[in-house]
Amino acid sequence: PWQVAITLVERSGYLLEHALITGAEILLGLIFGGVFGVASALVISAFAPARRWLMPILVVSQAIPVFALAPLLVLWLGYGMASKVVMATLIIYFPVTAAFHDGLRRTEPGWFELARTMNTSRWSILRHVRIPAALPALGSGLRVATALAPIGAIVGEWVGSSSGLGYLMLHANARMQIDVMFAALATLALLSIALYFTVDSVIRHSIKWQPDSHPSDP
Repeated sequence: PWQVAITLVERSGYLLEHALITGAEILLGLIFGGVFGVASALVISAFAPARRWLMPILVVSQAIPVFALAPLLVLWLGYGMASKVVMATLIIYFPVTAAFHDGLRRTEPGWFELARTMNTSRWSILRHVRIPAALPALGSGLRVATALAPIGAIVGEWVGSSSGLGYLMLHANARMQIDVMFAALATLALLSIALYFTVDSVIRHSIKWQPDSHPSDP
């Protein structure tokens, strides 16, 4: 532990350089995966024919291990950041889509009845009733996606990369630099924790109208 701490201090600039690259890959994957996931859930919920086409794609996207796709993505997109962002996006896409779609499906029926009594259109119901009601579920999906996002970026860097924490760990492993490996792993853990709590804070502020509750609360 002391050697790892010393390595973290001595190579902080070097580790930070690689951490910024991995962090950018994770953040971009989270953005793209979140956007595509939300859009897919809205399409599936709004159009029944689209549900028959998109649901099999969702299942297939999870049935094929992302580790098997990593070499293909590197061959198609190169050793740059693009292949790692796509890897992270693929991992994030399903939990966001599934959570948001489930939230859209489980809207309180009484809210629909109230909206219909006011002659509200279908799109207004979607915008003002279903989407706000599904935001807590979307928040849960984004939290899960944030925890999974580093996997895609790191696996992509292991398959083919010249920078990033995954590349640094692989490079240190080949040279038997155990302290560097653990320092890179600790940096990745700190980066993941910081990203998770940042996303969690944004979600909490976005749905202030739903207070936290626990069984022990009065």
